[in-house]
Amino acid sequence: MVSNISSALNAYQQALGRINAQAQKTNLEAEEIKQAGFGDMVKAAVEDTVTQHKIAEQTTLAGIQGKADIQDVVLAVSNAEMALETVVAVRDTAIKAYNTIMQMPI
Repeated sequence: MVSNISSALNAYQQALGRINAQAQKTNLEAEEIKQAGFGDMVKAAVEDTVTQHKIAEQTTLAGIQGKADIQDVVLAVSNAEMALETVVAVRDTAIKAYNTIMQMPI
């Protein structure tokens, strides 16, 4: 019984360590985004979208081969779709803002 409790405690501590490491990584990425310009932010979003699509393609192929669960395939494709929709929305907003600025009288 003591062995089960100590192994459960060790597993909990390892999970907590991974969560803390991920939180620190997320905080560092947020600081980098704050310091980066708009162009860097757009570039990062496009790169993330490409990465999400590659992951979705790999997961879909693994699903076709029977190596991945259907839920994983659906989740990967959904994440890729959401990332693409976000990039398209930012693009549309930037184009709309550009057109509005160009129509302003000087």
